[in-house]
Amino acid sequence: MASKRRISYHWRLLIPIATLMAAVVGCLVWYQLHREARVRKELCLNELELIQNRIIYAKQRDENPRSFLQFISKFYRNSLYEDVRISVYGSSGQLIYSQGEPLPRGLTVKQFEDYKKGKYKPDESVHESIDDVMYFTTVESQDGDITVMTALPKTEDLLLATGMDSGRWIIITLLMSIAIIITYFFTRTLTRSVSMLSEFASKAAQGVKNESEYNFPHNELGDISRQIVKLYTERERAFDQINRERKVAMHAIEERISTTRQITNNVNHEIKTPVGIIKGYLETIIGNPDMDEESRNRFLSRMQVNVDRLCNLLNDISTMTRLENGSGKIPLERVDMHDLIYQIENDLLASGLAGDMNFSYSVPFDCNVKGNYGLITGMLNGLIKNAANYSGGTEIGFRLVSESDRFYVFSFYDNGKGVGEEHLAHLFERFYRVDTGRSRQKGGTGLGLPIVKSTVLSLGGTISVHNRSTGGLEFIFTIPRWE
Repeated sequence: MASKRRISYHWRLLIPIATLMAAVVGCLVWYQLHREARVRKELCLNELELIQNRIIYAKQRDENPRSFLQFISKFYRNSLYEDVRISVYGSSGQLIYSQGEPLPRGLTVKQFEDYKKGKYKPDESVHESIDDVMYFTTVESQDGDITVMTALPKTEDLLLATGMDSGRWIIITLLMSIAIIITYFFTRTLTRSVSMLSEFASKAAQGVKNESEYNFPHNELGDISRQIVKLYTERERAFDQINRERKVAMHAIEERISTTRQITNNVNHEIKTPVGIIKGYLETIIGNPDMDEESRNRFLSRMQVNVDRLCNLLNDISTMTRLENGSGKIPLERVDMHDLIYQIENDLLASGLAGDMNFSYSVPFDCNVKGNYGLITGMLNGLIKNAANYSGGTEIGFRLVSESDRFYVFSFYDNGKGVGEEHLAHLFERFYRVDTGRSRQKGGTGLGLPIVKSTVLSLGGTISVHNRSTGGLEFIFTIPRWE
């Protein structure tokens, strides 16, 4: 008897795999189609609910919803929502506003869904009104004052956007065909390995021992599998690391852009004030050539004050920029804080920077920090000037609070009136003023304390501020020790 023709191992492997793949792809396509339909429906309903909520919000703010409806009509022109129908009913059931054909009052979402499923038969008028509607939502304001109903009628564009076009089926069929072809060549490659194993089995039956050949198919595939998993894991980790670093970099860039924009706006505002005053005085002097000498000198004196204020502002901006952009390039040296504060005390007697306030300090000899003599001097002078102008006290003090292996902790304080607790968190912000009018009268630029903070940070320290229990402000800051 002639032996039956056997189906080759290649086809016995290909047919089940292709059948299983077709079944899996079919299930995935079916699931994806239903999922996409559900997602598209949710997107449409969310858009309708957004319109409803905006109308209710406008009503609560006593705004005229009609203007919003006009905006909706223009906004959704030439889009899927161009034919959106909107009806607004009052608490007594009267129609207040409507765009498109009014929707039936009292119709609920459940009734609409039941109607689409054939479980609900409304009146003829309701049937005619909602027969061509594809999506429908309704919501009532919290106070029950109005009810907003929205609906999207069936249109060719909407059906096309929410349906499955023939082009996708062609792509799916094409991809499926390609997958089967690839599977064909893949299984044929696998059968080559089976042929090699069959050849080895024949040799083994003949008593030919070759452990390397015996182990080759098994060990080779195992090694490849382990290498693939290892390479894939390392690749994923590398991608995750790249994405994390990218997000951090993007966040830093966005923060810098936002900060730069804010600084630009603040600088523009601060510069406009003195420039406007100077311009006003100049126009007055030019427009009045017969002005008496006393008035002219008074105007020129006020112009000089505002010019000085503008110069101080530009100098402070320059200092801030240098500290923030060049903190890594600041030359650091050994600074003896006792000698520095002693020199500041002597300079105060000549400069009068502290005004009528008394200055005292308590810093031991050989208190050496890792800093910059000019920056620390400027920072302390800024704190002294701030206390003299705004504290309203009589005493200013500077002392060493504590020390560690790495840092010295210093305190700068006054016995003035302090500031409100709500202002403490903002004192180091650029152009922040507790009392705007008084600050400008004193010639303040709004950058004194931000420069102090930037100086401390550029030297590798930290700074904080709080109100003293006995009155006044106290600044606590650290500076690294000289090693």
